[in-house]
Amino acid sequence: MKKKSIAAAVSAGLCSVALSAHATNGDQMFATSAAQAGMGGATVAQAQDALTVLVNPAGMADLGMQEVRMDLGFGLLNPPREVNGQDSDSNWYLMPGGAVAFKVNERLFLGMGLGGIAGMGVNVPDILPAVTGNQPVVTTKQVFRFSPAAAFKVNQALTLGAALNVVNQTLAMSLPGGGGNYVTLPQNGQFGLGATLGATYKINPRLQAGLTYTTKTDVATMEYNTPTGQTSFDMDMPASLALGLSFKPMPGLQVEFDIKRYAFEDVMESIAVTNPPAGFPPALNFGWEDQTVYAIGVKKDMGKMAVSVGYNYGKSPIGAEDVNMNLGSTAIVESHLSFGLTRKFSDKVSGAFAYTHAFGNDLTSSVAPYNTIEINQNQYNFNVSYLF
Repeated sequence: MKKKSIAAAVSAGLCSVALSAHATNGDQMFATSAAQAGMGGATVAQAQDALTVLVNPAGMADLGMQEVRMDLGFGLLNPPREVNGQDSDSNWYLMPGGAVAFKVNERLFLGMGLGGIAGMGVNVPDILPAVTGNQPVVTTKQVFRFSPAAAFKVNQALTLGAALNVVNQTLAMSLPGGGGNYVTLPQNGQFGLGATLGATYKINPRLQAGLTYTTKTDVATMEYNTPTGQTSFDMDMPASLALGLSFKPMPGLQVEFDIKRYAFEDVMESIAVTNPPAGFPPALNFGWEDQTVYAIGVKKDMGKMAVSVGYNYGKSPIGAEDVNMNLGSTAIVESHLSFGLTRKFSDKVSGAFAYTHAFGNDLTSSVAPYNTIEINQNQYNFNVSYLF
């Protein structure tokens, strides 16, 4: 039993490297701004701000600007989580984000956006309290994206957009390993490239559709110098496909429904490890499955003020059979409820705030040892916008 528990400790620590992202849909942030969060992430068809560059670049054509729109802000993420009843000590994370979009002419729009799209860390003092001694897991993961983009209005109904995704991923960890070893991989960062293709189509004055596809981001091999040589493995970002439909039943009221599919299985089902150090397995068999996310948002514009409410749901990409290989993961959050508020301070300047609560969820392994992971989440987003 003790050997099984130690093996579970190794799994937990290793998984923390890949899955310490306290994001909401798997390891992906569902929103990068207050306006997006207030809609529950339902922003594929109708752009809410310039940060549409990171979601659907075609949305730049719908921002209503004469020359430029800028959005700058940050989010605070509070994800209390437990492993076998042990709390993680780090519970607050900063998520910056910003974007700018330019109207070149009536058909061409250019922009760029940047923000944290996944990451954070785990800091659990002892994931196996029943085993003699402490089994701490301390990890850090951050994924930051920069995306230059362009959108072109083919006609009054159809707009096409594209963005180049430049990603920087950093990983570090310290964790218990097999044979009494303690594995430490120092902070390391690698870049990756991908792309997002998007479109919006005005079906009629009240109904608009949006479609966006983000390719898999091919991140360079993560390499770590250890006493036994160089350890390396590939950890890429998943491809995704999203479809949205926005409806305006009356002036000032918008309802949007989105469906998004993340191809987690391609990048998180099993990851081979080259030259693993002592106590480190030859493969990280996380067992993630693809995830389908549903989001709905309602927004009411009342002149100088607008309020929104959103709901976002995505079934956990890991099942009970994979818990022991995902003890460090917080990817089991499923249901989220959001509230947003936007206030115009002038014709050009406005501010936005959103609060999201991810309802608590726990998952216990279906095979021995019967470990349990648990998490709930609070997220606060603040943004200032300039429109001219």
